[in-house]
Order: sequence, then C-alpha cells, then structure tokens
Amino acid sequence: MPINLKNYHHIVVLTGAGISVASGIRTFRGPGGLWEDIDPMIYATHEALLETPLMVWKLFGVLRTQLKTHGPNPAHNYLADIEKQLSNEHQFTLITQNIDGLHLAAGSINVVEMHGAIQRTRCSNEFCQLKPFEDDDPHTEVLPTCPICHAPLRPDIVLFNEFLSEDVERRCHTALLDVDLFIAIGTSGVVYPAASFVHSAYRKHARTILINLEPMDPPNPYFMEETIGKAEECLPELITV
Repeated sequence: MPINLKNYHHIVVLTGAGISVASGIRTFRGPGGLWEDIDPMIYATHEALLETPLMVWKLFGVLRTQLKTHGPNPAHNYLADIEKQLSNEHQFTLITQNIDGLHLAAGSINVVEMHGAIQRTRCSNEFCQLKPFEDDDPHTEVLPTCPICHAPLRPDIVLFNEFLSEDVERRCHTALLDVDLFIAIGTSGVVYPAASFVHSAYRKHARTILINLEPMDPPNPYFMEETIGKAEECLPELITV
C-alpha cells in the first residue's frame, strides 16, 4: 500500500548497509564483504585502536578508496528529494547505521550518522583540541598522527566496545518521541541500539514498515508491514509526497 508522507508529521527513516548495495560498495559483512580479509572482532575494536591502530586503518581505509569512485544511488537520491518536498509542518529524520556518508552526499539534510563517518578523521586522544576533519586518505600504509598531541589519528567512527556519542543518542531519542511513521530500509534491524527503534515506534502506535532484500528471519513482530526488494526500486513505488 503506497505511503503518502504528507499524511504523517513525525517521520523516522532508519537505513542500513542494504541501501548502499546499488552504489557498488562492498559491504563489511557477508560473502565478499570487506571483513572477509581481516577479522573485525579483533581489529574493529576499541582495544585494537589502542594496541594496533594501523590495523584499524587497514580494515576501514579501503572504504575510503572505494568512495572516491562510488557515489549515492537512486535510493539515496530519492530520500533526499522527498525530504525537500515536505513542508515545515513535517519532521523528517534519517538515521543511518552506515558510515559511508552517501546520504549527505545525496543532499539529505536532517541526517543522524549513528556510527560516524569514514571520511572524517579525528584524534584518538579524547582530551586533544583537534577537531574532526574531512579526510579521504586511506592511511593503510603509514599510521597518521595528530599534529597537536602526536597521538595516533583514527577514523571518526564507532568501533566495537565504544559508545555512541551523547549527541547521537539525544537526536535519535528526540526523533522517536512523537514518531507516527517508521521505515527501516536495508537493515535487518537486529543490531542494538537501532534494533530498539522499531519497538519504540510500535509502542507509540506509529506505522512501522521494513524494506529489505530478504524476509525477516525470524519475523519481527514490531514491523507491521514488510516489502522485499531493492531499495532503489521499492522506494518510488511505495513512498510519495
């Protein structure tokens, strides 16, 4: 059943890796994923950052190389377009689990990058004055260091065993306070804290919809509707403004 966004006032869209598949970017998990080469449970962790920071760059830096030649696909562009068509009476929040920055590149405005952005770099010393900055160097050969305190630099992303920032948690909580339409795209919705979002929306009596390449297994009782297919094909058919 088509969804006219103008019938809703507090819209939350959650996206995962599936929405970026059409951009030609290798996913981290699954067959052919980037994490087949290096074990993420060893090198995508806060502990690895402390002990072997160059391995963290080797794991994630290749995504920077990919993003130099791959951009937003029609699904990213469609979400950006419909957001711009909504009036000020509508609150539209796009929460993404992805670190590829493609929603912002497509022109989406109110974006919450839960896990950070791979094309930003920051200092690993939390007390350092250096501000996060745009950076597309993969740093897979030589460990970059901070020009201020000389500590290792790191991708501005959330690693395993790290917490989301207070700002991200606040923005997600605010978006879900009065949500009346919740759409998850390209994500299984099983990784916390994002997994709790649909439950929260369901309790608010919001309409909850999943658009994904594969059926839920097992089914999530908090999703009221499910559409199976490619995001770039399903979105124009399902969502109008």
